[in-house]
Amino acid sequence: MTAAASPGLPAKMHALVREFIAAPGAVEDAVTEFGSPAHLVFPQVFADNLERLRAVLGARVPGFRICYAHKVNQSRAFVATARAAGIGIDVASAAELDSALKAGFGPERIEVTGPKGEGFVRELLGSGVTINVDNLWELERIAALAQTRVPVLVRVCGFSGTPVSRFGVPLARVDAVLELLAARRDRIDFRGFAFHLDSGEPAERVRAVETCLVLTERAYAAGLSPSVIDIGGGFRQVFTADADAFDAYVHALRESLMGRGEPMTWGGNTFGFHLDDGAVHGTPVFHKYANIVSADRMLADLLDTGLDSQGGRTFAQTVGENLLDVWLEPGKALVDHAGITVGRVEFVKETADGNTLVNLDLSRDAVTPADQEVMVDPILVPARAATGPNSGVVGVFLAGRLCLERDLITNHKVWLPRLPAPGDLVVFPNTAAYHMDLSAARASMHPVPPKLAVARRSGTFSVCRDVDWHEVH
Repeated sequence: MTAAASPGLPAKMHALVREFIAAPGAVEDAVTEFGSPAHLVFPQVFADNLERLRAVLGARVPGFRICYAHKVNQSRAFVATARAAGIGIDVASAAELDSALKAGFGPERIEVTGPKGEGFVRELLGSGVTINVDNLWELERIAALAQTRVPVLVRVCGFSGTPVSRFGVPLARVDAVLELLAARRDRIDFRGFAFHLDSGEPAERVRAVETCLVLTERAYAAGLSPSVIDIGGGFRQVFTADADAFDAYVHALRESLMGRGEPMTWGGNTFGFHLDDGAVHGTPVFHKYANIVSADRMLADLLDTGLDSQGGRTFAQTVGENLLDVWLEPGKALVDHAGITVGRVEFVKETADGNTLVNLDLSRDAVTPADQEVMVDPILVPARAATGPNSGVVGVFLAGRLCLERDLITNHKVWLPRLPAPGDLVVFPNTAAYHMDLSAARASMHPVPPKLAVARRSGTFSVCRDVDWHEVH
């Protein structure tokens, strides 16, 4: 394809990150000092994301609490930034709890979510943290073991029109929950109902909100005093800088699957599409990359939605009138655009079918969780010593360093401004949300890429090891 015809997937990037990548020598200096590959995190972008969410809540509800979902990224710099900003933290394991405590979070600012075994439940009792209960067994163990009052939220699931979830107490079991809470109010400080939806569909979230408001009324009737509606996380990221370009790429991909135009996938991968009766059908596995609604706008829309069950009053009006606080546990929304991953080109080769492979010194699991495909274009940063001629735009597949066929970093063809050469750097944008940690492995005894923290002070960038970050850096 010519440069004009080459479909692209330009990534949306925070101005600070874009400036760092564009600064002469900045990326290369970082990996020269600390090694390649590497994950780079930007705490100042985290802080910007947080302020946008705070502004939305502050303008609409009298009381709210934001807890950073620690599981989204293990970065110490992100945790330290959250603590310095005065928000809470959501942890889902004993190790994450230890991380939060060592970072300086007091128990009153810690919420524990997710499924918990007997040992973890016992550890939490008497600690002062808020336990977001996942199931009836967990609540029963708290009631049986607690020696002092334990602050508790109860996560519920099974909302109308929402896929079945493995997390939360089914709505059909709420009567048993209310009975236990009322009977053991001497040991359980019930704060309210919670939900968390993986779906970004607004209608599903509205139905969950309305259901939790109804449950809150039932709790009042049972003699309880809930004061919180917890709406969880799951707020979408915005990956693409150009929705039209994304649509054009998907169109070209569908055409290529039909045998029209240049092949664009490795090994016949269809990304969830299927061919039937001469047409391409289905929803691609990378559909999340098509989102263009930011997390703060998504939150504002939810708070401003009129609720049929409340006579048309908005969600924000309803919680305000009933003296309820809104709690949420964003993870992806807080680290959106706050991290990049950098790898170095090791060699370039031609395959038997004529495709071009660019091998990097990292693996697929370093830039994407599980089986997800990264559908934004990486950025080629030529090495300082690069002297070769500019080949012009070229379509390539990026390959990982493991001796496994499946270690293709991109199973879709990526068009770069020129053919990379050994020593060049490739930057993957927006990898802070799960991409860095969720599937990280030490296959072939390769170490997990280190995390580095980047800050800009007085127009100058500085880079340090993530573990050495301090909020006053």
